[in-house]
Amino acid sequence: MKYYTISDPRYEYGSRLVVETGEGVLVDLSYRRQGLDDVSDLVSRAASRNISVDDVTRQYLQRSAQREYNLSDIVMPANDDLDYEDWDDEDWDDEDDDEDSLKMYKPFGPPEVWAAGVTYKTSEMERRRESGTPDVYSMVYSAERPEVFFKATPERCVGQFDSVGIRADSGWNVPEPELAFVLYGGEIVGYTIGNDMSSRQIEGENPLYLPQAKVFNRCCAIGPCFVSAESIGDPHSLDVNCVITRDGKEVFSGSTNTSQMARTCQELADWLQRHNNVPDMTVVLTGTSIVPPPEFTLEEGDIVSITIENIGTLVNNVVVV
Repeated sequence: MKYYTISDPRYEYGSRLVVETGEGVLVDLSYRRQGLDDVSDLVSRAASRNISVDDVTRQYLQRSAQREYNLSDIVMPANDDLDYEDWDDEDWDDEDDDEDSLKMYKPFGPPEVWAAGVTYKTSEMERRRESGTPDVYSMVYSAERPEVFFKATPERCVGQFDSVGIRADSGWNVPEPELAFVLYGGEIVGYTIGNDMSSRQIEGENPLYLPQAKVFNRCCAIGPCFVSAESIGDPHSLDVNCVITRDGKEVFSGSTNTSQMARTCQELADWLQRHNNVPDMTVVLTGTSIVPPPEFTLEEGDIVSITIENIGTLVNNVVVV
């Protein structure tokens, strides 16, 4: 099942968790104050009952009271400036279905985001080309230990239709479309799409500059939804596509399949958690093989669209940070 979080100023808790039960049909799991405001609430409840996320959802869907939305009507970013404290129970009118106030938000706020590098052969080749010390990338691609690095804090991570950042001190900036998995209790409980924004010029100058090339304001996007582990299918056989448009025209497109990954999601999860406890709902980006050519760099106003089979499409515009 696919789970979305929508921001609703009429609801006192600010966000509502919805599940897609049919093509574009969203059912509200927060209806009647069930204490489910985003995906993390649902995953926590499933873990406490020792059942799957989707099984918890099926139990809720059997209840008579349901509210439905159309996914196509929720096409705007959440407004983080809204003061939800000004709303109370009387502000919610069960007969008021004004979907103009419903905005797409991150499916959940990850406490940490980590990422893996050089997991595709194409990525190794591109990193070698950009770097003054190319051998380090060949070594990590074939090594037993993967490259795993810290990517983002919650404040640096944005969601669907929000702005991703490019550094003003880098003249070569690109998106990196990646399958991402979510950890809870040390186990992979679901998947989403990640955009690992990267300053290739900075990393190319020296591999030790990796933190500056990877961690900055708005350096990561996740969304548009969370897909449960039992619903994703084979995570290592998913088509991945990326399209970048500028002034309404396509300036780059690329595609790959997660079958090209040299490491499995479980392998990356195991390495990340060796002697390193991570918080529940940590997101891990698994690497990319879609890399624009060296002559291409993102510009402010560009639109990045990343589509992964069985998940959906993550859309973000670009701003200079």
